[in-house]
Amino acid sequence: MAIGDMSAKVVLVTGGAGGIGTGISARVAQAGARVILIGRRTDAELQAAADALPGDGHWGVSVSVTDSAALAALAGKIAEKFGRLDVLVNNAAITKLIAHDDLDALDDDFIDEIFRINWRGSFACVRALRGLLEGGEGGVVFNVSSAASKDGKGSNIAYCASKAAINTMTLSLARALAPKVRVYALSPGFVDTGFVSSDPAWVAARSKAGVMNTAVPIEALGDAVISMTTGMAYSTGCFVPVDGGRI
Repeated sequence: MAIGDMSAKVVLVTGGAGGIGTGISARVAQAGARVILIGRRTDAELQAAADALPGDGHWGVSVSVTDSAALAALAGKIAEKFGRLDVLVNNAAITKLIAHDDLDALDDDFIDEIFRINWRGSFACVRALRGLLEGGEGGVVFNVSSAASKDGKGSNIAYCASKAAINTMTLSLARALAPKVRVYALSPGFVDTGFVSSDPAWVAARSKAGVMNTAVPIEALGDAVISMTTGMAYSTGCFVPVDGGRI
């Protein structure tokens, strides 16, 4: 397999029709992969997003990462429709801006929800799709983490903690799934997608958080997925920063 060539790959991206997921999906499709998009939007909306990707053979289907039964059913449909799954990108996540010193604003319901989607949802996808990922030449899992998982400077304290938990899960899964499946924590810095806030002052400040002094282009996350999938066959359990030098 040539480095950068995804033409034989089937890639599933959770939350793939918005934000970072859009950039990852488009980039891997450009590299030749067939892409599966899942999320909480309707089947029609997700299929429209899939149809807009470069190339052919993409599929969009409404499945929530919080619904383990639906994920198990999805595995069967993927096996029937594609016969394989090579790459899983656990991108689905939620957050909102809550000042770190406003502890009362970070209520129990939101804390539970952010861990249910950001952490448990990622684990549930790996659990449901493990059999497919272990098939053929073996698979690759990318758990989308965040620079906030390391420095604690994210949109709220619960978000930072959920992404730190993603890092630990990545290490555990890398051991549990080796040697058939490689597992990485993909760690973006600030990507201007409007996911957290569209306030110009906030966006400008976050864009300068890294030493490269700019927001991370949305396509850069897709480039990282392609590079690690096709060019790093002897690594696993790695934390992969794509953060503009947030050091």
